[in-house]
Amino acid sequence: MELLRDNPIAAVIALCELGLWVLVGVGLSLRYLAGLRRASTVVLACIPLLDVALVVAVALDLHRGTPVSTIHGLGGVYLGTSVAFGPALVRWADVRFAHRFAGGPKPVKVPRRGPERLRHLWREWFRIVNAAAIASVTLLGLALVVADDAQAPTLYGWIGRCWTIVGIWFVAGPLWEHRPAGT
Repeated sequence: MELLRDNPIAAVIALCELGLWVLVGVGLSLRYLAGLRRASTVVLACIPLLDVALVVAVALDLHRGTPVSTIHGLGGVYLGTSVAFGPALVRWADVRFAHRFAGGPKPVKVPRRGPERLRHLWREWFRIVNAAAIASVTLLGLALVVADDAQAPTLYGWIGRCWTIVGIWFVAGPLWEHRPAGT
């Protein structure tokens, strides 16, 4: 709790994550429990506003002279991850909510092996590539527009971290799954 109290951007990231799950829960409850599909769509369409709030908060924090810290880099990474994985997360929750409360089909599990598993891993890897690209553009924009010359290299460093994660994800995901049998 001390981190959240002492660092407003950490609190904004935590609130954005909490807000995401609240909006997903409220949106899907409106759809499947209350039968208010249009209201559900409006609530779910508000999820990207959380991402806008995060970018604005990070930019304002840097603009007012706060030294760039790990939290600012994580803000950019969180934004990229949220935008890239958010729609898939909402679809994942929607299928489960529909099954539980509206008689929808049972969610399909990803097989442990085989071509469908490999396709799933490639889709996930492309999402992390997308997340890294969004985070990189965000961090680059913050470094160029908001941070001063002394602080910009710290944000640039986070771009490298994003792409390192992409590489690790590739090796641990599609490449590992695609290895020849018996290795």
